[in-house]
Amino acid sequence: MLQKVLEEFQEAVYDTDQNRVLEIVHKAIDNGVAAEDVVFEIVIPILEKAIQSISEDDSTCLSQMFFTAQIAAAVTEEMIPLFKQAPKVVGCVVIGTSSGDFHGLGKRIVIGCLKAMMIDVIDLGLSVPPERFVDEAVANKAQLIGISSMMVHTARGENGCLKVRQILKERGLEEQIKIIVGGAPYRYDHELYKVVQADAWTENAITSSQIIKDLIKEVQK
Repeated sequence: MLQKVLEEFQEAVYDTDQNRVLEIVHKAIDNGVAAEDVVFEIVIPILEKAIQSISEDDSTCLSQMFFTAQIAAAVTEEMIPLFKQAPKVVGCVVIGTSSGDFHGLGKRIVIGCLKAMMIDVIDLGLSVPPERFVDEAVANKAQLIGISSMMVHTARGENGCLKVRQILKERGLEEQIKIIVGGAPYRYDHELYKVVQADAWTENAITSSQIIKDLIKEVQK
C-alpha cells in the first residue's frame, strides 16, 4: 500500500496539484498508514529526488522545485502532530536575504526542504538588516544564520554577511552561532564565502540540508 501511495503522491507533485496531494495523504492516514511513514517514506524521498534532479540538470523548472519544497513542508507540518512520539528536531536556523536584496525564491525552496528535514526555520524575509539576523538567532536559540544573496554587491556589501560576522564577534557569539551563505554570487566564486567571513556556503537545497545539519551539530557539541 505504501508503494501505491508513494506513486500517487509523486504523480500529484509532478502535476503541481496541491489539493490532490493532500487528498492522497489524508486517505492514506484514514487507511492506516502511519504519519511517520508519510513523512519519512514518502515526502522526504520524493523531495530528495526532486532536489537531486535540479542539482544535476540546470534546466529543471524552479517553479516545480518550489512547489515540491512547499508541499513537502506543509505535509510534514500537518503530519507531525499525528506522530506516536514527537520527532526530534535537529536544530534551528534563521534565514533571510541580505540587506538590499529582494530575491526570495531560492530562500523559500531551501526553507521548504529544511522544514521537511525536521529543522526549525525562522524566515526573516527579504532585505534583512544584519542586526536583526543576530537578534532573532539569539531570541530563537538558533545555531545558524542563513544569508541568501542574488547579487554580488549585496553579498559583499557592508550590511551583509560581513556585518553579521562583526556583530557576532562583538557579542562573543561566534562559537554559538554559525553563518551559511548561498545564492548566485557564490556559485560563480566558490571562495567568496571566505571573503565575506561565512563559515560555509551552499550551492543548492540538497547540499544545504546536509551542510546545515553538520554546522548545527558542530555548535551543539
